Amino acid sequence: MKPTFRYAERNDMPLIMKFVRDLARYEHLEDQVVATPEIMEHWIFDLKRAEVIFVLEEGKEVGFALFFHNFSTFLGRAGIYLEDLFVDPACRGRGYGRALMEKLASIAVEEGCGRFEWWVLNWNEPSIRFYKSLGAVPMSEWTVYRVTGDALQKLAGK
Repeated sequence: MKPTFRYAERNDMPLIMKFVRDLARYEHLEDQVVATPEIMEHWIFDLKRAEVIFVLEEGKEVGFALFFHNFSTFLGRAGIYLEDLFVDPACRGRGYGRALMEKLASIAVEEGCGRFEWWVLNWNEPSIRFYKSLGAVPMSEWTVYRVTGDALQKLAGK
């Protein structure tokens, strides 16, 4: 059976949060989840800064992807950045992760985007193998930097 997809709606916040918590648990980052349904709803649905798409098995959501658009000045076009992808462990091995990646690639192509990017934790060998099987390559010449929390406040002069 071919997977189907649907975009998240406002009333899906409990399901979105469940997938976020499940992903955090898988990545051993549960202590870093401070998002609430209200915060997520505001940024996803009010401000429209991210989108969520679900993959469905027989009408039931078994995985999700949260993504947003970024921009490349070198390409002069937008891209899609995949923030989170998660498939329920009981449903893995059925092609849902690949289906989500193909769907996002299709959205990127249809919108004329120049890139489809994401990060993966260095220890996450199963995901690294999966992404490489899709033709993805690591950007080893780049190092990710982040400013958050107190350092962000200080940098902003607050």
